[in-house]
Amino acid sequence: MLSSNHKLAASLYATMSITFWGVSFVSTKAVLDKLDPFTLLVIRFGIGALFLLCLLLLLKEKLKINPAYIPHLIVLGILGVFIHQVIQASALLTIDASSAGWMISLSPIFTVILSMIFLNEKMTVLKAIGMILALFGVLMITTGGSEKTFEPALNIGYLLMLLSTLNWAVYSVLLKKLNIPLSPLVITFYMSLLGFVLTIPFLIRNKGWEAVSHLQAGEWAHLLFLGVFVSGVAYWYWAKALHVLEASQVSVFLYLEPVATLIAAVLLLNEKIILISVVGGIIIIIGVIFVNGQFERLYGFFISRKYK
Repeated sequence: MLSSNHKLAASLYATMSITFWGVSFVSTKAVLDKLDPFTLLVIRFGIGALFLLCLLLLLKEKLKINPAYIPHLIVLGILGVFIHQVIQASALLTIDASSAGWMISLSPIFTVILSMIFLNEKMTVLKAIGMILALFGVLMITTGGSEKTFEPALNIGYLLMLLSTLNWAVYSVLLKKLNIPLSPLVITFYMSLLGFVLTIPFLIRNKGWEAVSHLQAGEWAHLLFLGVFVSGVAYWYWAKALHVLEASQVSVFLYLEPVATLIAAVLLLNEKIILISVVGGIIIIIGVIFVNGQFERLYGFFISRKYK
């Protein structure tokens, strides 16, 4: 039986992972003033792949893979790394980081829908209620996100973020279906390496190296954070948490990601806290909790405590 100290350590690992992922929107937003999305991603993937390679060598992980799984890795890399990150970086050109952080909470909603279609999972009343709540919360953010008025603020950035959440759901369901027999760190390394290779042609086309020469220390700090901590350490800590806690327990921490994004956006980018966006974000999180069945677990927990 696991000790409380082991469980606490695993919870801290998961919390740190979510914090890094939440702050990633802020760091991306900060660097997009100097770099186009593709140049940013080339540098991020390059730093991430190099760091993960060093980490894998340090941990003596085997990098050799069965050639039969190479097509699987390519498809997953294109969907989960290249397309996903390009869409998100492009979205952040026109929307603020905190709104992007709230909207990423929709990924589990789309995952549930796709799982029903492709994995034969069943729909429940609570899941239906949760999806309606989450969609209503997104509507509040996208149509009421103006700082001075409540006039519609819908633009292409919000649509791209919605597409990003759908793309991540497709990637998640496909990853589950393929079930590649490799460690999470090895898969993450090849994903980052593939993302780096795929974005190099765009760097050459856009002559991104010219903008790189103008980066200041602050921008390089953001890039190092994105490459090392977001693409590397966060995945590593997430895997460590999964070694101790059940997957359902670890997944609960995903609900903290938008909160981390909002706090980082306020502190680092001086974004203003808009009440309707906060309310919409809270509604999204409540909806996601319903969809993932966490409401049933929480209700059962409190009932058991009451009659214990």
